Amino acid sequence: MTDRDALSYEQARDELASVVKRLEAGGLTLEQSLDLWERGERLAAICAEWLEGARARLSAAIAKREDAPADPGAPF
Repeated sequence: MTDRDALSYEQARDELASVVKRLEAGGLTLEQSLDLWERGERLAAICAEWLEGARARLSAAIAKREDAPADPGAPF
């Protein structure tokens, strides 16, 4: 199972915000900072994957609606 499968968009976003706060606060060793930076990069990639998937789903839904024959009884 990948992080993408284990974390929702909201979980990844919230953890990424926490990582950024910890990095900005300072007081970490170089190794701790690098570990956090790498985790942040993975979390940012997870968020991007979720957003790309959402865009694709929206595009597909819009295309499907535009390709569907008009229903004279539909409200729009």
